[in-house]
Amino acid sequence: MNQENHETSLLECLEEEAKEAEQANELEEEHLLRITELVSDYKGAVKSRLSQEQDKKTRWSDRLADKIASFGGSWSFIVIFGLFLLVWMLWNTLSGKLKFDPPPFILLNLCLSFIAAFQAPVILMSQNRQEARDKHEAMIDFAINYKAEEENIEMQRQLKRIEDMLVKLVEDKEKQP
Repeated sequence: MNQENHETSLLECLEEEAKEAEQANELEEEHLLRITELVSDYKGAVKSRLSQEQDKKTRWSDRLADKIASFGGSWSFIVIFGLFLLVWMLWNTLSGKLKFDPPPFILLNLCLSFIAAFQAPVILMSQNRQEARDKHEAMIDFAINYKAEEENIEMQRQLKRIEDMLVKLVEDKEKQP
């Protein structure tokens, strides 16, 4: 009878441990969902705050450089500038006495050199600012990913402890006659 009570209490203990493990799994799933939401919210908040800080720190000259770089690297610019060059060359080739820059278009070459001389540094300034911002965002992403990895490692440790407890309970049950 004592052995039956012992087996019954052992079975009850195992059932209770199984229920606790199931509850722990449900809690872990809820915890994981909560962590996922928190990380997502945190990333959004950090990137939003980063954008706000970037906007506050940005001078009007930086914003102008960004707009020039944005327009200078667009198809709109290519089409408009191509049409401008075509009109310039046609005007100065076909217009008779109204020519102001006859071929070989020395004034046009001067204008193109002037545009290139000022547009290139402006585009580089814009790219450097974007590179700094991307680097900062990458550092934030790394920090978030590192924190998530630490939490994953801790969850694995908890699961290992639960597994060890279950293995020990099973071994204890098997040892008993």
